[in-house]
Amino acid sequence: MSDPVLSLNKVTLALKGNAGMVEILHGISLDVQKGETLGLIGPSGSGKSSLLMVMGGLEQATGGTVAALGRDLTAMDEDALARFRRDHMGVVFQSFHLIPTMTALENVATPLELAGDRDAFAKAQAELDAVGLGHRADHYPAQMSGGEQQRVALARALAPRPDILLADEPTGNLDGTNGEAIIDLLFGLSEKQGATLVMVTHSPDLAARCDRVVRLRDGQIDTLAEAAQ
Repeated sequence: MSDPVLSLNKVTLALKGNAGMVEILHGISLDVQKGETLGLIGPSGSGKSSLLMVMGGLEQATGGTVAALGRDLTAMDEDALARFRRDHMGVVFQSFHLIPTMTALENVATPLELAGDRDAFAKAQAELDAVGLGHRADHYPAQMSGGEQQRVALARALAPRPDILLADEPTGNLDGTNGEAIIDLLFGLSEKQGATLVMVTHSPDLAARCDRVVRLRDGQIDTLAEAAQ
């Protein structure tokens, strides 16, 4: 088997809460291969979103190591992590993180421009067309519904054709029809471009579409669930 695209070794995460430090992740070790689609499931509060944040270098692990494409994310400073995400990762979270003073087209084009792509706006328009929002290219986030903003966020994540795509409940703000279309785009990127997809989901049907499912419980991989697969 080839080297994993994502490799976590004994990862722990503690965050400061009102009552002091709170242990979120407890010694998680996990490898994800190139082109694999991995579903992260588990009850609320089990650490799924936190694990996704650690995979993307958006939260620094308290202990252990996180490697992506052979690079040690835990050894990078914030600037290096930002450049790595720009060049290799697409991230879609439940909150959209769109820039309110930019149009949909400008939001999608921004990561392409930062990467020096001369065709940034043409590619951004194509991605908006792909998520059914080509006609909303000149609209600002405040002029769009939550579902439309989520689709813009997805278009922005997909536009650079990332090696790794991280998605946290990407259809949480979408109706059934739009949700299915977005999921098809996510899995399509993996199938056509060989991208690795890691997705947090509460949907059993969506998890079933993944190559592999990992269940978290209390900040750890549920080994009993793993053994039952």
